[in-house]
Amino acid sequence: MGQEQIYSVSQVNQYIKGLLDRDRVLAGLFVRGEISNYKVYPSGHHYFSLKDESGAIRCVMFRREAMGLRFRPENGMKVIAFGRVAVFPRDGQYQLYCGELTPDGVGDLHVAFEQLKSKLYQEGLFDPTHKKPLPRFPGRIALITSSAGAAVRDMIRILGARWPMAQVLVLPVRVQGTEAPGELCAAIAWANRYQVADLIITGRGGGSMEDLWAFNDEQVARTIYASHIPVISAVGHEPDVTIADFVADLRAATPSNAAELAVPDQNELYAQLEQLGRRLGKAISHRLEGARAELARAEDCRALRSPLRYLDEKRQLLDYQQTRLAHGLSASVGREREHFARLAAALDAMSPLKVLSRGYAIPRREDGAVVRSVREAAAGDRLELQLSDGKLDCEVQ
Repeated sequence: MGQEQIYSVSQVNQYIKGLLDRDRVLAGLFVRGEISNYKVYPSGHHYFSLKDESGAIRCVMFRREAMGLRFRPENGMKVIAFGRVAVFPRDGQYQLYCGELTPDGVGDLHVAFEQLKSKLYQEGLFDPTHKKPLPRFPGRIALITSSAGAAVRDMIRILGARWPMAQVLVLPVRVQGTEAPGELCAAIAWANRYQVADLIITGRGGGSMEDLWAFNDEQVARTIYASHIPVISAVGHEPDVTIADFVADLRAATPSNAAELAVPDQNELYAQLEQLGRRLGKAISHRLEGARAELARAEDCRALRSPLRYLDEKRQLLDYQQTRLAHGLSASVGREREHFARLAAALDAMSPLKVLSRGYAIPRREDGAVVRSVREAAAGDRLELQLSDGKLDCEVQ
């Protein structure tokens, strides 16, 4: 082998690592590719590969950098990674140490929004059946928003003009920045715990997606969903849509629109009351006119104008009916008597006593049996003869 120097594996790996570390291009470059073999270890480090049509490179994103991700990387997602290429001396493989990771073609906030939207939709947080109806005439309204913005002033002004009977309570919170989601959740939970309002309006004025991001927070969405008090979400301008809008019981295009939706307009109610009053007056007048017409007809009634004459007519009618009834009863009794006489004559004609009165007799034995033939009697038999006016005891000779 001559005088050639022999290197250990570790020395070779360290040498190659030094070469790569001194390369300015590899010290910080952007790499576009598709994520594959994506895994998150309990340590919080993210390991995956980036590949294209003809190659692949191993990548690692340590926990510190991964905590800044606003979306959840997935296999098959096309991304742009920024980092440095270096060798891991233990196994001699080079890999890309990612410091930043963004979706290719769209922003990471947009991807995070769509991912959370899909997740909460599948869990049923957007289900219309869970939406609570808003109170028609709220007595207390809680505004959970920034106390320094124009949005809260607009809402207070509109609520006072439309429905001054409502008590408005402002719960000031931050609506932008890393601390905003926690303050929003705490304010909504506090309002529910102490039942300080019949209705909650939460939101802020317009801004960029980054400015509105507190209302795309998962914990804020779950807190709104769990609220027992109906919630109106009023974030940004009309084109702006946040996760809070999907979860809330009602979405308003702007904070001003939320104030309009939260309470009725007192002027419209006064107009409705006046209209109802006019309709009620017309209905009462119509009823009174009908009653007057009925009273006029009653006044024209002869029975009311001359009650005694009415009674005289009824008495005359009663006498007439009584006479008719007496005649009818008399005729009916006469017919029934004639019918009875005919039946009695027929019955009398058929009576055995009538036959006996013409000279006939009925012979009976001592046991009462009727003797119908001379063959039924013998000499010495004692018979009883039934005549029309009595009986005779006889002996057959």
